[in-house]
Amino acid sequence: MAALLLAGGATLAPAPAGAAAPAPEAFRASGYADVLDLHGTPTAALPSDDNNTNRINVFADQGAWHAYSLPKAGDPGAYGGFSGPLYIAQEYPWWLSASFSRIRLTEDGHTLDLAAGGAPRFTSLPGRLVQSYDLGRGLRLTLTLRFATNRSALIRAEVRNTGTTPRALGAEWTGSLLRPDKAPMRDAPSLAATANGVGVDLAKVRETWDYLTDGTERFEITHAKPVRTTVDGDSYRTKTTAPVTLAPGSAHHFDWTESYTFTAEERASESRRVRAVLARPQAYTSATDARWRGYVARVIRGVPADRRRTAVKCLQTLVTNWRSAAGELKHDGITPSISYKWFTGGLWAWDTWKQAVGTARFDPALATSQLRSMFHWQITADSKTRPQDAGMIPDVVFYNDPERGGGNWNERNSKPPLASWAVWKVFRKSGDRTFLREMYPKLAAYQAWWYRNRDHDRDGLAEYGATVDPANDSAEERRLAAAWESGMDNAPRFDADLGTSVVANHAADGTLLGYSLTQESVDLNAYLALDQAYLARIAKALGKSSDAKHWQQRADATHTAVRRQMYDPDGGWFHDIDLSTGTRLTSRGRGVEGAVPLWTGTASRAQARAVRARLTDPAEFATTVPFPTVAKSSPYFDAKDYWRGPVWLDQAYFALGGLRRYGYGNDADALTDRLLANASGLSGNGPVMENYNPLTGGALNSPNFSWSAALLLPLLSRSDHSR
Repeated sequence: MAALLLAGGATLAPAPAGAAAPAPEAFRASGYADVLDLHGTPTAALPSDDNNTNRINVFADQGAWHAYSLPKAGDPGAYGGFSGPLYIAQEYPWWLSASFSRIRLTEDGHTLDLAAGGAPRFTSLPGRLVQSYDLGRGLRLTLTLRFATNRSALIRAEVRNTGTTPRALGAEWTGSLLRPDKAPMRDAPSLAATANGVGVDLAKVRETWDYLTDGTERFEITHAKPVRTTVDGDSYRTKTTAPVTLAPGSAHHFDWTESYTFTAEERASESRRVRAVLARPQAYTSATDARWRGYVARVIRGVPADRRRTAVKCLQTLVTNWRSAAGELKHDGITPSISYKWFTGGLWAWDTWKQAVGTARFDPALATSQLRSMFHWQITADSKTRPQDAGMIPDVVFYNDPERGGGNWNERNSKPPLASWAVWKVFRKSGDRTFLREMYPKLAAYQAWWYRNRDHDRDGLAEYGATVDPANDSAEERRLAAAWESGMDNAPRFDADLGTSVVANHAADGTLLGYSLTQESVDLNAYLALDQAYLARIAKALGKSSDAKHWQQRADATHTAVRRQMYDPDGGWFHDIDLSTGTRLTSRGRGVEGAVPLWTGTASRAQARAVRARLTDPAEFATTVPFPTVAKSSPYFDAKDYWRGPVWLDQAYFALGGLRRYGYGNDADALTDRLLANASGLSGNGPVMENYNPLTGGALNSPNFSWSAALLLPLLSRSDHSR
């Protein structure tokens, strides 16, 4: 099948040649139905609980900014529609409705019971949601939701007459708004009939921490066939203008789209695309199914059969968290989680590096776009606000920058430098040398920033730190930003009461460049060494042999400095070191960052052997779910407190990759098996979590977390993820 040309010139391509996959309906037989529990019906507009978390898992695709779930079984009031949509008010998720578009079939003026022939079946399959109803007396209804574009879902309702007599049927759709409880967001939605369906306009609301709209956003339903709509307050009813006669053995499709757009320009463009979709719905469904067959084929390649459902769940997690370009997000990217209020509308730097590596396994173009999404905002020397930070990548960017009232945008700090690793990994999947050439000077500038702005004593070992930023207006705020820069926010090694503080960094002419922690961090410098080694590979691939030699020499020197200065032979572990004295900060306990030098290839063989002993010790890091962020033996260990003990799957990935790099593959296999077996929900239909309790395996923070899903993919296949 050739790529399908969409309105606006974009293409929707099927799986590439060679990515063989089963036929669409074989997904169910092959075990990929309901890899994640997507059942639930919202009862309030605000999706978040007391922990700012939406406990109803949702599905989205193509970077859409709205998502859906399946109804709960045994809830007749929800039959005939998909739960939601959940829409993103620029940065925050809200439910528009319990089920905004519920279909009913009528015959001779009577509404037919969708469950007359028995309980319906609600199923999620890769790339689509499906509902099946037996109406009795030879009528069957199947609802299928797919995303046709990055702004529109396509819903097909197939009515099939399996009986022996003709049936004359009408169709109608109903729905009601779920209004937020509090003003001003309570008054934002307004319902209106349209010529082809119904629309919801959202008024302008600028509540920085809860709800952001510009008054141009719209959710709109467009039907393929003529309909009439009436609105009564917060509810509507849409009816077909003429009945459909179904001969015995025949079927009819009612097709409609559900679109969510941010601007008038988007709405005009999407209107053209919607017309194209509704003119050829089968072509779009076929193209979507082909794309998902390709996705699935690639994520399960090399994965043992008993782990493939988890791989497909990881795939679904990443695709649902995919947001297409909108607002100040200039390229498609993947947010950390649509299920957590503060993670819904933004892109973080080191999340992006890790997510791109995972995404490249099934969609290298999306992985490439993710990297561009962060590098678009790389600080340049002509910056009007922070020229001293030329080369820096901000911590996080959102739909709104500070000039537009965005409170979540953060340039107070950067994030760990894994960008060259990510660029190289994506290039190996895409083969896009133009992209490599584009990224090379940007990566070099990022390296230069670290050593110019974060190496206080100019000894070649850098520190995490903070920028010159209005929010970094005190020593404590600067220390906090520096801890954020590590990505391990509240890890004990950054505690103020353990002596962590900051010092100012100045250029030769006295210009304030920023601030550094009073410690040189082992993970940071191991990452920098790895980054330099990947820059050498990139330079070599681009034919820059002199540059390649330079970067490899830098990498060798950084590896050597970490190996010689940061390893404690008495404890058999790597530690941060005091900036002023050069002594290792062993009193702060062992943290999982001490295993990073194995992943980066920094450690000597003898050092790796000692670290391996700690990683495989149940009293240290080989807990029920392996690799707590702080050793179980540490006085600062807390199994539930974010970076003070819980297991994060990126750190598990680094630790396992380090073991494999140094030849401890059997240990890595055993610990991987333990992690997958004991981390709650991974082997069932629970969501992939941000982190886990190392002692019980219990799920902790943010469900449907992207970097966990991204780095699980290579773990599931036991692939060589250390290089």
